[in-house]
Amino acid sequence: MSTTDRSPQLRPPLAECSCLALRQAARHVTQFYDHCLAPTGLRTTQYSILARLRRFGPMPINALAAELVMDRTTLGRNILPLERDGLIAIVKSTSDRRQKELHLTDTGAARLRRARPRWTAAQSRFEATFGADRASELRALLGAVVAGELVPSGSTAAPTAPTVDHDA
Repeated sequence: MSTTDRSPQLRPPLAECSCLALRQAARHVTQFYDHCLAPTGLRTTQYSILARLRRFGPMPINALAAELVMDRTTLGRNILPLERDGLIAIVKSTSDRRQKELHLTDTGAARLRRARPRWTAAQSRFEATFGADRASELRALLGAVVAGELVPSGSTAAPTAPTVDHDA
């Protein structure tokens, strides 16, 4: 049998693919939160960035990317509209001029405060639909997945576990 054979017995059912199941669930929930946050002009990822900056203060771009379990390039694409809209400022670090830090602006803090009730409503609706206990268990399971030592083949860098933030 060739390695290009695509017979059904060689392909695992979609329900057995953890990556697909996680990605589908993530897209579904992200679309729901994005819909809830839409009137504020923020997307879920942008809300998370602003919430992290509010919680931790100014952060180097690489540290925020690690905190959000996001590669630097993806974070870069997400922060551009936030900077354009004056919600964050990108400034050279005072401790290392080669490094850039992200700062939450007063405008960004105000937008985050306006978005917070909508995020809270989305959270409440998710828990009402899915069940508060199940939602809590799901967050714990997903936290364990993120904290796990999954490393792509050929990679020598170990992933870092982010700090849990229940605001985003």
